[in-house]
Amino acid sequence: MSDRTGIFAGEDPFALARAWLAEAEQAELNDPNAIALSTVDAEGMPNVRMVLLKEIEDGAFVFYTNYGSAKAQEIEGAGKAAFVMHWKSLRRQIRVRGTVTREDGPQADAYYHSRSLKSRIGAWASQQSQPLSSRASLMADVAKVTATHGPSPKRPPFWGGYRITPEEIEFWADGAFRLHDRFRWRRRNPADPWSITRLNP
Repeated sequence: MSDRTGIFAGEDPFALARAWLAEAEQAELNDPNAIALSTVDAEGMPNVRMVLLKEIEDGAFVFYTNYGSAKAQEIEGAGKAAFVMHWKSLRRQIRVRGTVTREDGPQADAYYHSRSLKSRIGAWASQQSQPLSSRASLMADVAKVTATHGPSPKRPPFWGGYRITPEEIEFWADGAFRLHDRFRWRRRNPADPWSITRLNP
């Protein structure tokens, strides 16, 4: 692809995504690692919400959540998800579609223990996506968890990561006259080579 130069250059889309995120970390005021995560429920109704991407591995994208949440239930049902990262300051975005597997081993433990104590306690106390009678009842649950689990709680068994292994990644950058630059990387299996296509704006 002769015209895939400049910010689009390279043969590894995960390295390219890490480079774009590193630039965004210098330009975006808040949460440069925020992604709009899209899932579908059992009836095929789509759902989307903002979550924080925590790692771009050599072959996947990883985020963490409560396994009882709506997003987790939808992921478990479909085994697939999509997301977009959008950086207004850079006028760029990355779109990803792929299959999803759990990350609930030592890597999830390590990330959980890297979080602040309040966040670790909150993971135990919140029944994410479930109805809540009041803020006061939530804070009462936080107090109970604090008393029960102490200052160094273990990772809850219902909380961990998801790894999205992409079948498709699109890198998009703003262009003059709304003639944006778009490159789609696509492969069916992780062992396959990437097919890269320039798309119309």
